[in-house]
Amino acid sequence: MTDVDYRPAAPPANGPSTANLADILERVLDKGIVIAGDIKIDLLDIELLTIRLRLFVASVDTARKAGIDWWETDPALSSKAARSELREENDRLRERLEALESADDGDASSSSRTKDKAGS
Repeated sequence: MTDVDYRPAAPPANGPSTANLADILERVLDKGIVIAGDIKIDLLDIELLTIRLRLFVASVDTARKAGIDWWETDPALSSKAARSELREENDRLRERLEALESADDGDASSSSRTKDKAGS
């Protein structure tokens, strides 16, 4: 009989390192990730609906570096933007009111002149 050399199996080679959820989330928010897709609904070669989806997941800092800051100007998401929009609307209304008042003053002065001429 031959002697067979039985050696214990070598420990498994280190595969891909497992990362916990916090590490993955930190990496995604730091680098940013874009998910894009299109959905098309056709019936008998007639395009009924097309939806284009673009999803950008990143931290606020990463988004700003990419030039994305819509949440700062959206009144539904920013009280500063809401105040700004309210101020602009207020200014427009004041301008309209001044225009109406000046038009009313012009009408009043011309009607008083007409009355003066009629009275003479």
